[in-house]
Amino acid sequence: MSNDVATAVRALLPDIAERAATIDETRRVPDTVVDALASTGVFRMLQPRRYGGAETEPVRFYDVVREVSAACGSTGWITSVLGVHPWHLALFDDRAQHDVWGDDPSTLVSSAYAPVGQLTRVDGGYELSGTWMFSSGCEYASWVLLGAVVTGPEGRPVDFMTVLVPRSDYGIRDVWNVVGMRGTCSNEITVDRAFVPDHRVKSNFETANLRGPGQKVNTGPLYRLPFGALFGTTVSMPVVGVVEGCYEHYLASMRERVRLSLGGGRFVDDPFAQTSVGRAASEIDAAILQTTRNLRELWEHAVDGREIPMMLRARARRDQVRATERAVEAIDLLFKTAGGSSLFLGNIVERAWRDAHAGSVHVANEPERALAQYGRAAFGLPVEDNLL
Repeated sequence: MSNDVATAVRALLPDIAERAATIDETRRVPDTVVDALASTGVFRMLQPRRYGGAETEPVRFYDVVREVSAACGSTGWITSVLGVHPWHLALFDDRAQHDVWGDDPSTLVSSAYAPVGQLTRVDGGYELSGTWMFSSGCEYASWVLLGAVVTGPEGRPVDFMTVLVPRSDYGIRDVWNVVGMRGTCSNEITVDRAFVPDHRVKSNFETANLRGPGQKVNTGPLYRLPFGALFGTTVSMPVVGVVEGCYEHYLASMRERVRLSLGGGRFVDDPFAQTSVGRAASEIDAAILQTTRNLRELWEHAVDGREIPMMLRARARRDQVRATERAVEAIDLLFKTAGGSSLFLGNIVERAWRDAHAGSVHVANEPERALAQYGRAAFGLPVEDNLL
């Protein structure tokens, strides 16, 4: 199925690329584009077969994400984010999965994982209130996964949770007017004292330890992978894809360019430009190769039923944040050497530069924490991080 999905998605890419400038201007990926992507099955690549999904090896999903992102950063971002949530939902109690997919397996779920919601214990579940920023693709989703905290009698956090909430229980406020990834509709979610039954609440600690009620019914290797590796890759591969697409455009557009300054001459004969291309290409390749290696090793462990070593999990996060850094370094080189024309709004290089930098500021792309956790693991020190 995954090869069929990739082929179907590729047929959409010319239209998506043609719409990219308008998506950036209007701050929204058209519903028709999202519907067309949904029809390819891309949002169900990581969804359980029990609910019409493909349970695809993650490398194949992220290959498709990069291709979409190369055509349009915003479209690639929501493809990645909305596409990973079926994997996370599959870790929940099967009743929660049925709530979402029982009537319509194509139902989409967005998220805002920051644990800013307040959970109060009530009979049969919890009462939830809070406001969450940055729920990418929420305009296209009917459910949302929200981060929340349970506090003890003294008001201190005792558990961090992810909570599944239907569209009828939350509001969306349009606040996403930003410099990059403008079409992702990463808007604000508000919940006011909504009841959440126990089966729609999941402990983040449990998820980090690769445990969950969903694994009792979804027994495939996909659901034995770490959250940190998959979600981290979800927000790095669109950035890499954006830069890949820009790189190819850059080569095509610069081949015939003649300089009007610096002594004139053909741009392609400039050794400084040649060096920049070499560096940018190397950074892009390294980002893809390291991420792919880690995902494949994680997958092999899961397929074989072997315990996934902490060093492998830490390495996956290390290389994921470095993939984003490498992509940003590459786009900076391309932007700098593209000349003054890259400054004009609507230019592909300019938009890619904005999109890459915008995607890089996601908390899961923050390099220092992930690199420090890898260093702790390498030194044999204990590591505790829900993004591992």
